[in-house]
Amino acid sequence: MTDGIGQTRLNAIVDQVPDDAPGAQEVGFEIAERYNASEILFDNLHAGRADKVAIFAASGNTSYGELCAKAARCGNALASLGLRRGDRVLLLLNDTASYPAVFFGAVRAGFVPMLINTLSPKDLIGFYLQDSAAPVAVVDAEYAGLFDRETVAGTQLHTLVMLNGDAASESPVKVLDGDQWFAQFPAQLDAAPTSRDDMAFWMYSSGSTGRPKGIVHLQHDMAYTAKSFGQHILGIAESDICFSVPKIFFAYGFGNSITFPFSVGASTILLAGRPEPGAVLDLIERFKPTLFFGLPTLYNALLHHPRIGSADLSSVRLCLSAAEVLSQDIFNDWKRRFGLEIVEGLGSTEALHIYLSNTRDQKKTGTAGKRVPGYEIRLTSPEGEPVAQGAEGVMWVRGHSNAPCYWNRPDKTGQTMREAGWIWTGDRLVEDADGFFTFVGRVDDLIKVSGQWIYPVEIELCLSDHPAVRECAVLGLELPDRRMTTKAFVILRDGHAASESLTRELQDHVKSKLLPYKYPRLIEFCPDLPKTGTGKIDRQKLRSAPLVA
Repeated sequence: MTDGIGQTRLNAIVDQVPDDAPGAQEVGFEIAERYNASEILFDNLHAGRADKVAIFAASGNTSYGELCAKAARCGNALASLGLRRGDRVLLLLNDTASYPAVFFGAVRAGFVPMLINTLSPKDLIGFYLQDSAAPVAVVDAEYAGLFDRETVAGTQLHTLVMLNGDAASESPVKVLDGDQWFAQFPAQLDAAPTSRDDMAFWMYSSGSTGRPKGIVHLQHDMAYTAKSFGQHILGIAESDICFSVPKIFFAYGFGNSITFPFSVGASTILLAGRPEPGAVLDLIERFKPTLFFGLPTLYNALLHHPRIGSADLSSVRLCLSAAEVLSQDIFNDWKRRFGLEIVEGLGSTEALHIYLSNTRDQKKTGTAGKRVPGYEIRLTSPEGEPVAQGAEGVMWVRGHSNAPCYWNRPDKTGQTMREAGWIWTGDRLVEDADGFFTFVGRVDDLIKVSGQWIYPVEIELCLSDHPAVRECAVLGLELPDRRMTTKAFVILRDGHAASESLTRELQDHVKSKLLPYKYPRLIEFCPDLPKTGTGKIDRQKLRSAPLVA
């Protein structure tokens, strides 16, 4: 592995995390120098769980034995393409049994899978291919059209493997029907002789402040989150059944759907399609999860679904939420309806999962909770000086699941991955006397809507390109239930009139140019925008205006 940052430099970065940092000792984390992350799945065979259901799905269930066999076939198949150790494999997959099979197969064979948002447009797919130099992509057939001549031009992609559908494609690279191709290879595969600090997989940031950043995770990172959050917060056991509505390509969903259940031989429920409230309720009632993972937007949607009055969640012992601030109203309504309290936490892709969390026994609604065992937290002033308890500060986090770097982005790495293994999160929080942390905002004014980071200026620039828009401002605004939303204030050019159809047109314009979730939820057409004495848009006045569509 000589491209990007190189393994030698990666090892030097990893070595910055002190071996005696208290996190690993606190959770009793020990792992051999030679370690491959695929053991999280394959250890279930050694534990005698080959016949146990690993995955529940509407299309059919998959046992641990079947999943390990499929993962081995995938790894052997990828190796047959002549990939080198550390080569990247782009994954653009829905949440089916194929996802963990390809993921673990690639890792077991010594390759580095990249988990990509299935809503990514063509230009981002092209960027991911360029940035990673991935020679192979494994995708669900419905996304094959993204890999056309324009997308793959100038990249190193030479093979497109398609799953779960027709293998017909106009891609200029070799196209394989993965369902048939994988089946030709052996169902056994020894783990590549990787070290605990070798690259294992990547996730990409949302790219809200420019091009997305490749977040590098190491072979031992999954096992560490299983030891910290999985055991200490979830208390997960072999008898549990996990259902994560957030998708696998999110760090939050990845831990919930794959790391935690497979680390103890529990089961997971996968929903391949869109997480519509009705479909979510169907799977809950059919497969009876014990651990349910969502985010405030989802809980709010479920509470307003027509079937919620008859929904049966009696199997669930714990509900989890992250990615957004959970309002007191949603917490109370959910508890009133089901007798279940939602446990809220805060994490990041850079740390792979949650490092602040409430628990069933220790909780304060509206806070991100206390420090998760295995992680160190500190708050500082912008200059890096410690702040007093009760004062607002920027959060730093250190734990052995922290990403060591962004791929090939030394500038961004230097800003975020600081000395001695600390990550500077850019989140502003306050710690109270009981050790609970409350999220206040972002240093760089990023906002989180439905679990996704959004940068308002990026939306403004996109709207300004529309021929009907003369001037605009986009703000993140807090709804009465404490969820965040985006609102665009738009001045139209002459010849254009405000209407519902124009509102939809502007929203569709943003969806087509940026990732779909970045569209402004609210649009208000204005005759003018307030300005400061220096001629800049007075965002404070806009922010204090009534919240109307």
